[in-house]
Amino acid sequence: MFHISKESIYYLSTPMRFSKGLDYYTSKKVKSVSFNKNMLLFDASVIGNHPYNVQIQFDKKGYIKDYSCTCHDFSNTNSCCKHIISVLLLIIEKDNQGFFNSEKQKLAAKEIFDFFQARTSLSKIKINVEFSLELFKSKSPFAKIGPAAAFSMRIGTDRLYIVRNIREFLECIKSDKELIYGKGFSFDPSIFTFKDTEKKIISFLQEIWQNENLTDYLAGYTKKQSVLKDKEIFLSEAALKRLLVLLEPVAFNVILGEQKFEKICIVEKDIPLDFILTKNASAVELNIDTKAPLYQLTSDCEYFLYKDAIYRVSLNQQEYFKPFMHYISAQNTNLISFQDNDKERFFAELLPYIEKIGQVSIDEDLRAIVERVELEPEIYLDRHEDVITADVKFKYGERIINPFSAEVNQAPYDKILIRDLEKEGILLDILAETDCKVNGNRIYLDEEEKIFDFVNYVIPRLQEYSAVFYSESFKAMSFRRSLSFSGYLRLNSLTDLLEFNFNIDGVHKDELAYVIDSIKQKKKYYRLKNGDFLPLESTELINMAEIIDRLELNSSEFKNDIIQLPKYRALYIDNMLKESGMKFFERNNILKNLIHDMQEPSETEYKIPKAINGTLRSYQKLGFKWLKTLSVYGLGGILADDMGLGKTLQVITLLQYEKQVSGTCSSIVIVPTSLIYNWCSEVNKFAPEMTITAVVGSKPERLSLIESARKSDILVTSYALIRRDIDEYKKLSFRYCILDEAQHIKNPSSQAAKAVKQLVSSNRLALTGTPMENNLTELWSVFDFILPGYMHSHAKFVEKYEGPISKGDTSALSSLSKQLKPFILRRLKQDVLTELPDKIEHVIEAELTDDQKKLYMAYLEQAKGELFKEINENGFEKSQMKILAVLTRLRQLCCHPALFVDSYKGESGKLLLLKEIIEDSLMSGHRILIFSQFTSMLAIIKEWLISSETEYLYLDGSTPAEERIHLVRGFNSGKGKVFLLSLKSGGTGLNLTGADTVIHYDPWWNPAVEDQATDRAYRIGQTKTVHVMKLVTHGTIEEKIIKLKDRKKQLVDSVIQSGETLITKMSRQELEELFN
Repeated sequence: MFHISKESIYYLSTPMRFSKGLDYYTSKKVKSVSFNKNMLLFDASVIGNHPYNVQIQFDKKGYIKDYSCTCHDFSNTNSCCKHIISVLLLIIEKDNQGFFNSEKQKLAAKEIFDFFQARTSLSKIKINVEFSLELFKSKSPFAKIGPAAAFSMRIGTDRLYIVRNIREFLECIKSDKELIYGKGFSFDPSIFTFKDTEKKIISFLQEIWQNENLTDYLAGYTKKQSVLKDKEIFLSEAALKRLLVLLEPVAFNVILGEQKFEKICIVEKDIPLDFILTKNASAVELNIDTKAPLYQLTSDCEYFLYKDAIYRVSLNQQEYFKPFMHYISAQNTNLISFQDNDKERFFAELLPYIEKIGQVSIDEDLRAIVERVELEPEIYLDRHEDVITADVKFKYGERIINPFSAEVNQAPYDKILIRDLEKEGILLDILAETDCKVNGNRIYLDEEEKIFDFVNYVIPRLQEYSAVFYSESFKAMSFRRSLSFSGYLRLNSLTDLLEFNFNIDGVHKDELAYVIDSIKQKKKYYRLKNGDFLPLESTELINMAEIIDRLELNSSEFKNDIIQLPKYRALYIDNMLKESGMKFFERNNILKNLIHDMQEPSETEYKIPKAINGTLRSYQKLGFKWLKTLSVYGLGGILADDMGLGKTLQVITLLQYEKQVSGTCSSIVIVPTSLIYNWCSEVNKFAPEMTITAVVGSKPERLSLIESARKSDILVTSYALIRRDIDEYKKLSFRYCILDEAQHIKNPSSQAAKAVKQLVSSNRLALTGTPMENNLTELWSVFDFILPGYMHSHAKFVEKYEGPISKGDTSALSSLSKQLKPFILRRLKQDVLTELPDKIEHVIEAELTDDQKKLYMAYLEQAKGELFKEINENGFEKSQMKILAVLTRLRQLCCHPALFVDSYKGESGKLLLLKEIIEDSLMSGHRILIFSQFTSMLAIIKEWLISSETEYLYLDGSTPAEERIHLVRGFNSGKGKVFLLSLKSGGTGLNLTGADTVIHYDPWWNPAVEDQATDRAYRIGQTKTVHVMKLVTHGTIEEKIIKLKDRKKQLVDSVIQSGETLITKMSRQELEELFN
């Protein structure tokens, strides 16, 4: 009943007010709603800081007419406030439930039905129509291009009236206007209608009218000529043919010169042609008898006017009758003479085609000199060393014709042979495709590849039309028609290596490498040393060559009985063999067990240790079993569960299991500095039997702790400290080496990445919710840690995967995804935590203040000129520091000019917006996390919180690790209403479910970093709906960052889950977009 939607309400006000109104609506703060049906007026009470009265009135069509609210915001702005928005949202809900049905609705519905009923054909009068088609060559403005026509029509009820102005008639139909034809009749499109076929014809006429200047209809005509002239539409041949198709279901008049044919129909059939052959003294005469006048309507002989119908003839009659029709038209006679010296050609070449399109009558004199015998082709194949020859014979009884010789072996009596040229032509076309050479009366092939193609592909086609005979020499050539394969894939328990073997029956190992090379070169065959032709186009061989290529195996390795590969290739090879349908490969039990356990970890028998002080969810139990399966087979992996799904607990369970089975687990965990004590706390909480040592403090203190490493089950240290202490750690051997927030080694050239890759351990594991943030190299670096060598060298990885994938190569993406899949376990919150509450995200725009805008625009113009001047002089890559500095300054001006301009004393539009959000949120009982990249901005916010006496907590990079734990515990237990956090330090590893509102004060380039920060609140343990607000300054670089980020947000799932693309570094084009 009411024409409102969430989208239309959103645009009635600001994003901020809409967000608040949505919050009021979901919190059920709209009370006492009444509805006056006569006035279409809603009256409601909304509970905020005080009860506010809201009135909303709609017009008769259901659109908003007026609204009001008693709140301070509405009285100041006279615009849609949060209270009005909350009531509008409730009206949508109730309207969808049918609460407002009324007589007015029923009346409106009746009006709609009446409107469409008036337009439906059922209620209209079907008008009578008569179409006429005049065919001519002289009157038409299109005479130069051959047959053409003029189309006209009459309409009416009791009698028919000529449509004297076809253009006016078509305009009348289009505009739904009445057209008067006289006292007795006027045409009104709202009253009269046409039959379906007539509608299609009129629609076609309208198309011609609307496109009369287009080349489809005026090709070859001058622009001064008009397609529509008075009562007629002139038709080119192309338009005539289209119209004739539409006219097929109806009868119409045809005018040809002085003749008029009434009620003509179109039929799809051949004209009954009689071809009469007689012989006179020196010629054969062909008389074409049509039994009635025949009028050609189209130049291609598709349509003819014949007797009382228009004939649309078959393709055969159209094609083969065309030359005869042209002769008849040109010579004005149906009699064609063929001289005696053309007599044999006539019977051999023309008669077979004439017989396809009509009845042929041959007089007795001619019958006596012609002979019809069935063609029986024969092809004789022979071989002389490396050349094959073919002797082709067309046998007609006793006559033998060699198509490559002018001589014909005639029978003793002299008769003209009627040859089957169509069948002869098929065989000759097949032979011509072979590029054969002619030598005398024979053809031959002397190129090996052409011989192979001839035997494998051409002979089977020839046998469909001819008998084929082989000499003994030809039959001695061996072509392997079917191939037999064998192979195995097994895991050697002694060497712990994968063993791979592949054989082709009858092919020696020494030749197998050359066979593989030939497949890679896309050859059709390989000539074995014994002369046999080995076809290489079998599915098995092509697939095997692809597998060998993907594994980067050297074909020379196939000379050995066994090819040895690292164990981590097992699942990838097994998957490729299965996808390729290579069922002949055998696998030993050790390998079968590995594959089964890795693919179905849930079926393994590893039990959760009794010493674990907590209950694991089902997906966490699966994660533990997957990690344990990896360790049993000596493999590494990435636990890439969504942030907040308890990756730490799954790893602690694994370590406790190791201690339970072996008595110790002797492992090391490397984490960001902020998480060292968090890990200690989690281990003590969930696995109190295990000992954990935080390797922190001064250098001597750390060395002492490392030396006594054996006293602890777990050592935990930071990425910063591992770089300094790696020489000491290298002396130790660990059971597990675990990286938490493993994206810290995304740069393979970093000191942290180089250090952790030197650690010695039986198994390596990585934990991260964002295994890749910007590019595939980051993922390569993590894999280079967990499975060194698996993803090749970095240069090879870029060449084979990163480069092609960045250019959209889906094949490379698919191959990479399949290789990574066994070693990455990733679950998303929405898939495993169905009980988690909603997360509502809003982008809320702030306006620059006048002073702020002046500063921003002045700096933008200055910086833009300087920046692009430097880029042009030094190049894009060498200007990266300058680019970052300029962008940072612009972002700071958006946040608050005081971050950049020391003397600035004015306001910031975004800070004013933030204050409003905080005040409103705190009044509604929300607790807030505020993230910013700039600690100086956090300081400004902190100063305001102090002045407004708002209880807050603060954490940035300078906050000691021990204090962070106390701050987090305090906030989650209810201390503080607002928590200020720097994006870098507070965005990872912390559990802050005590908050239900997250505010990103300044947008960051990488959405994964923002998501990590958001998930401090949106994780296991959260029971409230989480509101995420991203503050963006309107009309500034921040808006451009959001758009650029949205374009690039299809991230890691392109590799970890299928179907998306990658984030890459910002290009110069993207930079220019930011400044435009």
